[in-house]
Amino acid sequence: MTLQMEWLEVSVAVAPEAAEAVAEVFSRYAPQGVAIDLGTGDEAAPQQVTVKAYLTVDDGIAERRQKVEEALWHLHHIWAVIPDPTFTPIRDQDWTAGWKESIPVLHLGRRVVIKPSWREYAAQPDELLLEMDPGLAFGTGLHPTTQLCVEALEDLMEPGMRVLDLGTGTGILALVAAKLGAADVLAVDNDVNAVAVARRNARANVAAHRIRVLHGSLAEVGEPYDLVVANILAHVIIDMAASGLDTRIRRGGTLVVSGILEEQADEVISALVAQGLSVTERRQREDWIALVARKPHGNHS
Repeated sequence: MTLQMEWLEVSVAVAPEAAEAVAEVFSRYAPQGVAIDLGTGDEAAPQQVTVKAYLTVDDGIAERRQKVEEALWHLHHIWAVIPDPTFTPIRDQDWTAGWKESIPVLHLGRRVVIKPSWREYAAQPDELLLEMDPGLAFGTGLHPTTQLCVEALEDLMEPGMRVLDLGTGTGILALVAAKLGAADVLAVDNDVNAVAVARRNARANVAAHRIRVLHGSLAEVGEPYDLVVANILAHVIIDMAASGLDTRIRRGGTLVVSGILEEQADEVISALVAQGLSVTERRQREDWIALVARKPHGNHS
């Protein structure tokens, strides 16, 4: 006798830097949401995380399962460390409560703490507490490039700065800038879903009055900022450099870019230098690079 199940859990254990790519694949077939399980305990940099999604068991479940397997197979050619998914039938039960229990508080940099809304956490006086729920949004703090950017913001931010966050995703870097004392932040993304998530996170963290979230790209930004951060992809940064990225940085202002693999760094540096920017710092975590650049005081903004 076949026991009819309501849900089919699909899970993959991967390195943190691959988690968001797997979550994006899962999100296509699991509208109820995607969970990223960091394991037990508070970990600033977990070695492996588990990405889970729950597929509704109905007449189309076999086709959706096949599509998930095919999408992960293609993703395996980019992230060779992605294993085959595990599928587990789940009886009719509150699976949401199960994965909520597995999501810990995440510490980034020296001071930033990210907690899911359902967890209690007593922040230390010098900690900056952000409330962000895991799920379909990209920019959870797991990826090395996000961690590098958070650390750079901690070092470079000064109260009263005006900040531009290009490719904001969940809005995590915009929120960190606001918590560090930015006077105002413009968060830009060309993905309507990311814009909706970033706006929701700004409201949840009582930062909507200082963070404006814009659907668009560099072309929609019309003024220079004290600090510009872009955690995107190397080729996008290069294209932005050629399209006037330097004009969105005030004279003497700072640019932080990441999403750059080690072998791509020299090309990105060349693109920035060609626009009159001076690359002053190179940070690295695993195979990923973040660059800090300055716009000389003598340049016109």
